Amino acid sequence: MDPFLQAALDEAQAGYDEGGIPIGSVIVHDGRIIGRGHNRRVQKGSATLHGEMDALENAGRLPARVYRESTLYTTLSPCPMCSGAILLYGIPRVVVGENRTFMGDEDLLRSRGVEVTVVDDPACADLMSRFIAERPDVWNEDIGE
Repeated sequence: MDPFLQAALDEAQAGYDEGGIPIGSVIVHDGRIIGRGHNRRVQKGSATLHGEMDALENAGRLPARVYRESTLYTTLSPCPMCSGAILLYGIPRVVVGENRTFMGDEDLLRSRGVEVTVVDDPACADLMSRFIAERPDVWNEDIGE
């Protein structure tokens, strides 16, 4: 597995271990991770703290050019909110661990020039599938159902 996708998966596992939703993300610039995070909606009682949003928050305030030169790795296809943040910050590349359990706004990202690569990684899909089976109520809340 790509080491950056593995880092995102490690974040997802950390979220799962904390009792949260196992979605992890890292932002990579010039070959190094500048932000990492995982979904903390359950842990923080947050309406918006998805994995991608947590990674952006943890990257901190950076010059716009840094985001425009970065790649975001995420274990799950980005939802509309996270896709909006990707577009807002001009992140040009997104690597998605899997989109079997949830199909986000990949078409929107592509239509706006973002390079989206779906790896279809079994470990990402297995972790998410296990969580959905164990906690369907929390999962449905997270995706707005």
